[in-house]
Amino acid sequence: MSSKENNDINKTEQGSNFIHNIIDEDIANGKNGGAVYTRFPPEPNGYLHIGHAKSICLNFTTAQKYGGKCNLRYDDTNPVKEDTEYIDSIEEDVRWLGFEWDERLWASDYFQQMYDAAVELIKKGKAYVCDLSAEEIKAYRGTLKEPGKESPYRNRSVEENLKLFEEMRDGKYADGEKVLRAKIDMASPNINMRDPVIYRIAHATHHNTGDKWCIYPMYDFAHPLEDAIEGITHSICTLEFEDHRPLYDWSIKEVGWWPNPPQQIEFARLDITNTVMSKRLLKGFVDDGIVEGWDDPRMPTIAGLRRRGYTPEAIRDFCERIGVAKANSVVDIALLEHCIREDLKDKVPSRNVVFDPIKIVITNYPEDQTEEMEMENNRNVPEMGSRKVPFSRELYVDGNDFMEVPVKKYFRLFPGNEVRFKGAYFITCNEVIKNDDGSIKELHCTYDPETRSGSGFEGRKVKGTIHWVDAATAVPVKVRKYDYLMKAKEEGGPEELNKESMTEETAYAEPLINEAAPGDRFQFFRHGYYIADSKLTTDNEKVFNQIVDLKSSFKIKK
Repeated sequence: MSSKENNDINKTEQGSNFIHNIIDEDIANGKNGGAVYTRFPPEPNGYLHIGHAKSICLNFTTAQKYGGKCNLRYDDTNPVKEDTEYIDSIEEDVRWLGFEWDERLWASDYFQQMYDAAVELIKKGKAYVCDLSAEEIKAYRGTLKEPGKESPYRNRSVEENLKLFEEMRDGKYADGEKVLRAKIDMASPNINMRDPVIYRIAHATHHNTGDKWCIYPMYDFAHPLEDAIEGITHSICTLEFEDHRPLYDWSIKEVGWWPNPPQQIEFARLDITNTVMSKRLLKGFVDDGIVEGWDDPRMPTIAGLRRRGYTPEAIRDFCERIGVAKANSVVDIALLEHCIREDLKDKVPSRNVVFDPIKIVITNYPEDQTEEMEMENNRNVPEMGSRKVPFSRELYVDGNDFMEVPVKKYFRLFPGNEVRFKGAYFITCNEVIKNDDGSIKELHCTYDPETRSGSGFEGRKVKGTIHWVDAATAVPVKVRKYDYLMKAKEEGGPEELNKESMTEETAYAEPLINEAAPGDRFQFFRHGYYIADSKLTTDNEKVFNQIVDLKSSFKIKK
């Protein structure tokens, strides 16, 4: 991609941030004394994905920009779905992205305060214990066009509600037998305000509080209280919570304990083409064995992207480019791929690796001779130095670099054509040797000894340059190539699971590849960027994951 194209991308894709505009106005008006406190509040019920990365970057960088603080707070109000494995992965992901929280907090630490807040609402006549089943509550709620119907238990006395709620806490009732509901307005045009459930019974052991509680607050009630307790000034969340904001504000106001309540601000969630952004569906892929785990390189989880070879710098750049929007839209995954190419191009060394190899025999090269060719590690960064690559009479080239009957504008190897072997000599293909079944056994070629490492160009026109590896010292490596996990069957059609999202093959690399350690990244010359798999690479076997190919399909906005 040219520098002009890169500049165009920078101009057209650098995102805006309306949230910072709101904060600037708040500071100018002296709100919250100029303080800016944010939080990243994941529920520990799965691994974080690229959509969460956007929220992480937004919350932490906002706090950094304004000299504030950002907490990591686990919304662990549902004891059934939570697991310490997810907690460990969340913390690894946040730190890997380059951020450190001011405080690590738990919603469950506030269970007593939330219970007290619920009691406060009961005392104010703003909450009641309801005996309706979940199905009955849903039926009573009404529709977008019709108002809901009041529960027959809505007008219980304060004293009765306090007694029943205490009995719920003491474990007298079974799961689902009773709930605590906010008393708001069953005719509200916002269905979320039609007496929502704010506490339910769940006889389940909690990872943090054990069996101390058997009633747990609902997220829509717990979340605003958590923010208020922590002194969060700007509660930044995704757009699906916009309709829940009236309940957020109502809960804080009606409890009445916080004179400077937090402000909820919604932004558009991140949707990317060919990418699943649902933890429920991703968990299904893991549970059903469709992928190898949460960190499968095809997964859009941060763990999967890390194992795939993406860098935190590339992901942060991507999040910055897409900006913070007020309306949902779908981002082309090609932009994410562009960001990792941009980040790696000046960071990683190049290695010669051939796929689907064809053997080359240079018939006029001495049989017992081996040379070491000096090759640059990264043509963009001379400071990365060079390496020596063995060259001899028998070599391998990519299967795609030969055509017996070339198509128009094909400038690589074919009978009678001369090409440049990168960093070595000009080579001419003279003869195709075949096996009995008609397949190619080897190509017999000749070389010009006067053209070593690019000398002898005068008057010579060679359009094709290809890479190679020495057959005698070539190292077989296992390479995993990836397509999108979700793919549209037809252009513009719905996306569905791509059953051929991973292929595995053996390639042949220059001997220096033996030094690759898990996590080392390279550009496989003319192929793309690859990383030595963090789990499968050993001293004896090198396994590489394709990060991204070299060709960009990113379309510049005009």
